[in-house]
Amino acid sequence: MTAPLPLKSLIVFDAAMRHKSFTQAAQELHVTPGAVGQQIQKLEEWLGAPLFVRSIRQVVPTADAQTYWATIQPALARIRQASDQLRLSQSNEVWLSMPPTLAAKWFAPRMAAFLTLHPEVSLHLGATTDLTNFDRDRADLAIRHFDGNDPQLQVDLLYPDEARLYCTPAYAGSIQLKTPDDLVRATLLNTTILPYWDEWLERFSGLSRPQVARITRQHFDQSALAIESARHGQGVVLSSAILTEAELRGGTLIEPFAQMRLPVEKAYYLVHHRQANLRPAARALREWLLGVAERERGLG
Repeated sequence: MTAPLPLKSLIVFDAAMRHKSFTQAAQELHVTPGAVGQQIQKLEEWLGAPLFVRSIRQVVPTADAQTYWATIQPALARIRQASDQLRLSQSNEVWLSMPPTLAAKWFAPRMAAFLTLHPEVSLHLGATTDLTNFDRDRADLAIRHFDGNDPQLQVDLLYPDEARLYCTPAYAGSIQLKTPDDLVRATLLNTTILPYWDEWLERFSGLSRPQVARITRQHFDQSALAIESARHGQGVVLSSAILTEAELRGGTLIEPFAQMRLPVEKAYYLVHHRQANLRPAARALREWLLGVAERERGLG
């Protein structure tokens, strides 16, 4: 009679394949590398095929292991997801993901209001530039800056967006910034989220394309860094209004051309998997976020 499939060994094998290391798999599973090796050996004996080529310093998956893992890994991911959903179905925990600058500049000042209203909720905030994969990542909700089109997601608008120009009062004075044409003397701080300087200048200035091309630019992959550089008088930045609230209130940044705002196709949306059955804590956070955004859009 064939022995039953060693299911524990599959979990260990999955970790070893993801890390390509018994040591790192052991760290994830909170066991010793020797215990990982024993589980892998048990699975190899059951399958009748070697899964790793072992050397002193490393382990290398065999071709059979790669093929086997590609087949079983999606099923293991679904098992983990279903198990988490059942285990946490009535939990007061909620996982929210959003870009780092949005987390620091917009959500952090508002977070206490939600936790005061819902002290029973344990909030887990993930600040990352990576797009949340709701089939793989532990996340109930996410805020994305995109065009709002994804058939797999439930998408709700939080804030429309437009590219607004900001700098310090001192910097505006130093380059005698009175009209958009004066930006020929500026340093343009460019971000990956709103890389629209050429479009802004084409619409609002009379500068020629060669003149625009010669303007000094600095590039940032994080909006927070560009805003901070502008705050220190290092140039002018195009940013979303919800990311510069504190600086405008404090007077460290001004918007010298408040009537010259460039609409963009992207906006800030609250999203979750369309088929997800949100837990009570996630539903509470979703309703609160939508309510805050609706009130603030009305005030704006």
